[in-house]
Amino acid sequence: MLTFGGTRRIFLARQATDMRKGCASLAAVVENAFGQDPYAGDLFVFIGKHKNRVKIVAWDRSGFWLCAKRLEQGTFAVPTGAAVEDGTGTMTLSPAQIQMLLEGIDVHRATYHAQYHRPPPAVTPSLSPSAGAP
Repeated sequence: MLTFGGTRRIFLARQATDMRKGCASLAAVVENAFGQDPYAGDLFVFIGKHKNRVKIVAWDRSGFWLCAKRLEQGTFAVPTGAAVEDGTGTMTLSPAQIQMLLEGIDVHRATYHAQYHRPPPAVTPSLSPSAGAP
């Protein structure tokens, strides 16, 4: 089972990728097309043209990892609401979003429930000494 957490950032390529590419070619895409450092340890996710294949490339101090998944039926539900990185052709994903993408969960139809957020503490006006006090 793959886990995605810690300090690694996760980037999803916005354009369809040729799934015949290997580690070196995908790392070159990361560097040349996205302007990112493929050796930074971040995860880069690529989706095929038919959305039934995904590849993930990551550097881990001694070499590249290449993880691939091909669906026998259906397609991956690619998230559309993730934050888009300016000019890089990628979007940032959270660890939860990449897990849902790989599990086939359609985030587009997810219902988000309101969560409790503690209100900020009330600011009390500072007491200033009165002008007539000795």
